[in-house]
Amino acid sequence: MRIDKFLKNSRIIKRRTVAKEACEQGRITINDKPAKPGTELKVGDRIHISFGNGSLTVEVAQLLESCRKEDAASMYKVIE
Repeated sequence: MRIDKFLKNSRIIKRRTVAKEACEQGRITINDKPAKPGTELKVGDRIHISFGNGSLTVEVAQLLESCRKEDAASMYKVIE
């Protein structure tokens, strides 16, 4: 699954276009490597996201093509 789609489906980032822009601006890394919007994810990858004044590191737990709002948090585990 693409990183931009994962961030939208897991509801870490609200819209896919915002996730795409964050990748293009270099604010998202996967396993300490800069991510492009089309970078493919697999279970166990670590994603680091830099927001305006903070950051978030998560580990991919499962990849779901579509999920309900209640199940979105089960797609990742927060590390930091």
